[in-house]
Amino acid sequence: MRIVFLGDIYGENGLKAVERFLPRIKNDYPHDLLLANGENVSSGLGLNKADYKGLMRLGIRGVTLGNHAFSKAELFEFIEDANIVRAANYPKNTPGKNVLTLNYNGQTLSIIQIMGRIFMGDPLNNPFETLDELLPTIDSDYIFVDLHGEATSEKLAIAHYIDGRVDAVIGTHTHVPTNDAMMLPKGTLYQSDAGMCGVKFGILGADRDTVINKFTSGMPVRLRPHDDKVLQLNGVCLDLEKKTIKTIRYSD
Repeated sequence: MRIVFLGDIYGENGLKAVERFLPRIKNDYPHDLLLANGENVSSGLGLNKADYKGLMRLGIRGVTLGNHAFSKAELFEFIEDANIVRAANYPKNTPGKNVLTLNYNGQTLSIIQIMGRIFMGDPLNNPFETLDELLPTIDSDYIFVDLHGEATSEKLAIAHYIDGRVDAVIGTHTHVPTNDAMMLPKGTLYQSDAGMCGVKFGILGADRDTVINKFTSGMPVRLRPHDDKVLQLNGVCLDLEKKTIKTIRYSD
């Protein structure tokens, strides 16, 4: 099974980037399933129903979230029935699926998201314990993990902890693609962060002047998406049978 996973799609320009580069992805990286992180799609914060439907129209079969998962109250209205997976280590009874299983030509892929706890600030359960409890309950041909977190050390620790128990662990959240795509010693494919889809010359997708003002003034500032015509798309292409991982990066 071949998968393309797109890093955090940020705002309207993130959707435009996916639409712009998708024909090239299909040509350069033929795949069976297209997945993406969608926690920043709607105005850079959360995911509403209209944008979720837009992701589906683009052919994205599974959407992962993150620490901004519930920033749009509208999500509560449709998350249970959507092809969306939220972090498995949220507290018990959090709305949404902690495992999303897709079928492709008789093969099954289970998608998990786990969130790190370093610098994240969310009331999260222990990710190691959560994975120990969750993984034995999954009976699928392949397991893909979106590891949403700040610290690369924590991401690597979690990935090595479940190496050989899942097929791929791909990081999200920092919006900056890392140059460490590899297969871990026990066979799990890994990259610390897939990067993002959106404007190229913003700051993590947000308006750069607003972010600079936040740092220079020390005052709380509401971020907004940067508006620019130069777009980028980052992600990974995984062949789960052949155990290969390739970094995807486009911009123009």
